[in-house]
Amino acid sequence: MNIAIFGAAGFIGTNLAIQLSGVPKTNLTLVDGEMGYFDTLKSLNLPNTKFVEAKFLEGTDFDQILKNQDLVFHLVSTTVPSTSNLHIYDELRANVNVSALFLNACVRSKIKRLVFISSGGTVYGKIDKCPLQEDMPTYPISSYGLQKITIEKLIYLYSYMHGLDYRIVRLSNPYGPYQRPNGVLGAASTFVYKALKGEDITVYGDGSVVRDFIYIDDAIKALINVANDKNDGEDCLKTFNLGSGKGTSIKELLNLVSDALDVKLKINYTPSRPVDVPENYLDISRYESVFGTLEHRSLIEGLKATAVFMKKQYGF
Repeated sequence: MNIAIFGAAGFIGTNLAIQLSGVPKTNLTLVDGEMGYFDTLKSLNLPNTKFVEAKFLEGTDFDQILKNQDLVFHLVSTTVPSTSNLHIYDELRANVNVSALFLNACVRSKIKRLVFISSGGTVYGKIDKCPLQEDMPTYPISSYGLQKITIEKLIYLYSYMHGLDYRIVRLSNPYGPYQRPNGVLGAASTFVYKALKGEDITVYGDGSVVRDFIYIDDAIKALINVANDKNDGEDCLKTFNLGSGKGTSIKELLNLVSDALDVKLKINYTPSRPVDVPENYLDISRYESVFGTLEHRSLIEGLKATAVFMKKQYGF
C-alpha cells in the first residue's frame, strides 16, 4: 500500500511514520514544509520511505505528490489553539482554503481513503456535559477549533459530491516521545521536560482545567485501526473521538509528574486564558464499539515513559 502523510515531521506524523514503516508492503511518502524538519525521521533509517519538501500552500502541486497514493493522512495545521484567535482571517485562509484545494487533488488522484486528524479538545467548545460525544453540538471558542470543524464539514461535502472515502479522528491531548517540549502544545510533555530540567512550570488559571491525555503510542495504534476500518457505515460513524476517556485536571497532572519523576515542581500560576474551556474529555464508546477496548497505559506510566525518552534524547 502507498501511504502519504502530510505534516509528517510533526509530533503525530513522526510517531505515525515510525509505526507504519514496520508494516509489510508499505511505501511511505512523508511530506512537510522543509527538508530540515525530517532530520529526526531520517536518522531512524525507516525502510521504504520517501521524503518530500512541500509547503501546505495554495500554489503547491498536490496532484504530483498524491499520484499513485492509496491512503492519505492530513495532519497539517499552521496554528495552535492558544494564539489562533489573533489572526483569524489569515489562519482560516491558510488552513481551510488550502484544505479545499488539497481535497480537490485527492478526488482527481482517486485516493482510496483520506484520514483527517481533527481536535477532540477544541471543536466542541464550552459544553457543560462531559464526556463529549461525537454527535454533540460543536461551538468552538478558538479559531483553531473552527478550522478543524470546518475542514471536517468540507471532507463530508467532498464525500457527498465525489464519493471521497474518509475517516475523521477527533484526538484529545497526546503526549510522549518526539513532542517538542516548548510549552506551545502538550502540557504533559512540557511539564515532564521542565521538571527534568528543574525549570519553572507555568500554569494558566488555578489548575482546575480538566483535559483528556493519551500516550502517543496508544493513540497511534488506535489511529491506524481507524485508518484501516473495514466498515462502510453511515457518515456519522466515520468520525471517532480518540482519547483515554478520562478527565484529569492540570493540578492532578502536576502531582502525577511529581510522583513519576520523584521531584518537587516549581509552579507559577498565571491568569487563565479565554480560549481554555474549563472541562474537556472524550467519550470513546463509538471507537470501542467498532474496534474493541482502547488499550492505553495509565497516565503515570506514560509520564514515566516520556521521561525515559527525554533523558535519552536530550542527555539529562
